Amino acid sequence: MAAQIRSKVTVKSEGPKLVPFFKATCVYFVLWLPTSSPSWFSALIKCLPIFCLWVFLLAHGFSFLGAHASARKILAGLIFSALGDAFLIWQEQGYFEHGLLMFAITHILYSSAFGMKPLNVAAGMVITGVSSLSYILLYPYLAGPFTYLVGVYIALIGFMGWRAVAGLQLANDLWTWTKLSACLGAVLFMVSDLTIAVNKFCFPVPHSRAIIMATYYAAQMLIALSAVECQDVGVARKAARCP
Repeated sequence: MAAQIRSKVTVKSEGPKLVPFFKATCVYFVLWLPTSSPSWFSALIKCLPIFCLWVFLLAHGFSFLGAHASARKILAGLIFSALGDAFLIWQEQGYFEHGLLMFAITHILYSSAFGMKPLNVAAGMVITGVSSLSYILLYPYLAGPFTYLVGVYIALIGFMGWRAVAGLQLANDLWTWTKLSACLGAVLFMVSDLTIAVNKFCFPVPHSRAIIMATYYAAQMLIALSAVECQDVGVARKAARCP
């Protein structure tokens, strides 16, 4: 019952704040600017949905961000994500590693925001298995610095995924919609980045750009939504007390 109340509050209170994000995402897919001709305009269009997620979090007020460290960390992660997106526009000009570093910092910030409780060792073992298998499959195609850079990156995004999945407690109605958002967002982020790695290092993935960007934007939106839990829980409790 409590989860249902939270879901109703979410649709009503958070949905309208995400309208700019959905519009910016549509602009990106409608324009579909060629990646062969990188420019500051194409970087702006790619980063615009992430900028809208900055605004989404800022719309909850500076007092909210000041009171909740996890929300600030997710906002910081979104800022580094936008920098990573910009670098990847020029990845063929030698900026792929720069983008990798920006997203590595993003995953560290997200992991810190999700916290270390509950530990959920089982989830950690599953994510470790998936991450290890991913690196084993990629390893024969890696050379030079990427041999260890990709390994470190997989470890960081795997750790982030573990902390997001660990927070989801489905038993006894302990879950919240924001924990579910964090979990789904982390999984989609891992799918997006694995697609990038396979497409770049192994073999061309059909419709790779569409898969990468659709899962990436969905992941970032869901992770941004997970930042508003503290505020939403308070609203839900008020709604539950109303007759």
